[in-house]
Amino acid sequence: MPYLTVAGPGVHEIEVKKSRFICHVARVEDEAAAQSFIAATRKRYWDARHNCTAFVVGDDPRRERSNDDAEPAGTAGAPMLEVLRRRGLTDTVAVVTRYFGGVLLGAGGLVRAYGGAVAAALDEVGLVERRPVALLSVTTDHVRAGRLENELRAAGYVVRDVVYDAVGVVLEVGVPEESVAGFEAWLAEATGGEALAERTGTTRIDVPVI
Repeated sequence: MPYLTVAGPGVHEIEVKKSRFICHVARVEDEAAAQSFIAATRKRYWDARHNCTAFVVGDDPRRERSNDDAEPAGTAGAPMLEVLRRRGLTDTVAVVTRYFGGVLLGAGGLVRAYGGAVAAALDEVGLVERRPVALLSVTTDHVRAGRLENELRAAGYVVRDVVYDAVGVVLEVGVPEESVAGFEAWLAEATGGEALAERTGTTRIDVPVI
């Protein structure tokens, strides 16, 4: 099934009443990777008063964790996690580092600041939909390869790799599961039946969310 996550690692900073809120977000594969990212970020910002965290990993079952790191209970990690939930994300970790500016924000102010820091970071980094696709190896000759690659891309297919050898050329193409039969028909028509397609596995591709 497709799922949403961040496009990649990134950082964004906001300032609220002289306090700095630095949000790091990243894509992670599991809880261990999320905890490793959190540990590395806390080590980097060891001198900050707070390094609050939230992450969501997996899908079935989905694992969620948050930590207020000495901020008043429910004012940091929970609103951070709520932003990830509201965006429908998984395999995503967020760490918000706070450098205190001398002005108390109150519970409501902290909730808005921590949640706002994560939301702003997600807007800055961008989101992608991870879609499952079938991998097919398309074998053709050297003369046809360049034109076929262009035609594949123009038709909207994902060309993941092109390998030239003495015998011919192999193009690795990602095709949505429901479109494999249609792709094979398209390939036969485009090449006069001369190019061969062999299924080699499955993977996921990133499709930007606009």
